[in-house]
Amino acid sequence: MKSNSNYEYPLQVDWSTTDIVAVTSLYQCVEDAYELSQGVSATDIIAAYRAFQTVVPQKFEEKQLGRDFERVSGYSIYQTVKQAREHGGKVKMKEARG
Repeated sequence: MKSNSNYEYPLQVDWSTTDIVAVTSLYQCVEDAYELSQGVSATDIIAAYRAFQTVVPQKFEEKQLGRDFERVSGYSIYQTVKQAREHGGKVKMKEARG
């Protein structure tokens, strides 16, 4: 587990504070889905993802940020959102990397 340390979130320099809050909220939800024993509500993940999409509406940019986040954290935004959409309830991810 990374426990929110030793890496920086991938962010764009031209984002407003509101944009940064929206994007980091999704990053934190994804981290929590991997790190918290109780997982995270699928509703919270989907809401955070929708807010993220208002900041990052283009798929190619979303995928790039997702890859950058996964590279620094080891956690997949795509897999976490997919799990939330498919199963609902609480989302508890298994760590992909050791």
